[in-house]
Amino acid sequence: MIADFFKRLTAADDQPLTETDARLALAALLVRAARTDGDYAPSEIDRIDRILVARYGLTPDAAAALRSDAEQTEAEAPDTVRFTRAIKDAVPYDQRIGVIEALWQVVLVDGERAAPENALLRMTASLLGVTDVESAEARQRVAKSI
Repeated sequence: MIADFFKRLTAADDQPLTETDARLALAALLVRAARTDGDYAPSEIDRIDRILVARYGLTPDAAAALRSDAEQTEAEAPDTVRFTRAIKDAVPYDQRIGVIEALWQVVLVDGERAAPENALLRMTASLLGVTDVESAEARQRVAKSI
C-alpha cells in the first residue's frame, strides 16, 4: 500500500490524487510535524487523531488506523515536498490555512516549540503557498485555543 502511494505521488502524469491519498498525505505530514523535535508525545498522537476525526468525520478507530498508516508512510518518505505537493493539489488555496493550523496544533500541543518544528512549518507553509504572516497568524490562533 505504501509503495503504491509513493508511486502515485511521484507519477509523471498530472492525475490528481484520490481523497484517500490526500488524507494519508496530510496525516503523514502531521506525524512528521510531531516527530520533528525527536519526541513523539502521546499528546501529539491524541491531537493528530482528533484532527483526523474532525477534518474527515472519521470514527476514533478509523482515525487511529489512518494515523498508523501515516506513521509508516512518514517513516519511509524521503522528503516533505511529496506530502505538500499532494495536499496542495487536493486542497483549495483558501483551505490551506486550515492545514497550517492543524500542523500548529500538533506542534504546540506538547507546550514546546523547537527550532526544527519552526523550520518544518516555515517550509511547509511556503510549499503550500501560505505566507509567513498567514502562518504566524494561524499559530497565534492555535496558541490561544490550546
